[in-house]
Amino acid sequence: MNITRRDMMKSTATVGVATMLTGGAAAAALAQDTPSNGADSDKKGGGRIRQSVCQWCFKWDKEEFCANAQKLGLVGIDLVPIDWFDTLKKYKLLSTMTNHGDVGIGKGLNRKENWDKILAALRTNIDANADAGYPNTICFSGNRAGMSDEEGLKNCTEALKQIVGHAEQKKVTICMELLNSKRNHKDYMCDRTEWGVKLCKAVGSERFKLLYDIYHMQIDEGDVIATIRENKDYIAHYHTAGVPGRHEIDENQELNYPAIMRAIADTGFTGVVAQEFIPVRGAYASLEQAVKICDV
Repeated sequence: MNITRRDMMKSTATVGVATMLTGGAAAAALAQDTPSNGADSDKKGGGRIRQSVCQWCFKWDKEEFCANAQKLGLVGIDLVPIDWFDTLKKYKLLSTMTNHGDVGIGKGLNRKENWDKILAALRTNIDANADAGYPNTICFSGNRAGMSDEEGLKNCTEALKQIVGHAEQKKVTICMELLNSKRNHKDYMCDRTEWGVKLCKAVGSERFKLLYDIYHMQIDEGDVIATIRENKDYIAHYHTAGVPGRHEIDENQELNYPAIMRAIADTGFTGVVAQEFIPVRGAYASLEQAVKICDV
């Protein structure tokens, strides 16, 4: 089953999600969703990759989520709204990518009728991030819906130029996410790295870059390591997940995450890689394993 971020954000029960994904066995595994007591569970990573985790994938409340992230040595939590900031600060964590609020993925900056709502949300996020000392906020291209990529590029450029000066002043980076249009986000416009890089060049600011989602780009274009190396100057952030299925990043899927992480580190990347997979086993244990896999 192909699960989207929106699908999971609508879910209110972890066990219900597990049952939907793989049946009762997964639900039973998730019921044991507690940190392990082994010596390794307290070990902070010493590698070159700073890591965080996406909030929507793991159905813990704020306190438990922040405590687990801190225990695993993560620098923060991804895709959180502003109302998480106080709890993050309590645990000395960052919002590594502030969420776009109620602005949808399909209705993005490529259409002028969406600009007022999106630019207002971005301004709010930029100001809140700057006050808290947090680095990034997310945006989306929107779906094509018959629009040419050239027109969408022009419209996104025009919209972003209205807000990027404010981002520069506040030292916050706006990141447009690359999403696959083959399986999870049908018709999404920013579905190729080449298009995203063209947009970055057109906007012409160090405060607008790409969120390169490894899972999504493996599906739509592959050639992940070479693409990362060639476009490192335009990527501010990364997401992970196993292909196919968007589950754990272990040996049961096709991507070689240690090699990808080494390639990212070798580019001199100083940002954050956020785990964005949907666990089908115990959530804490799966996240702990993913952190170790990426600790290169």
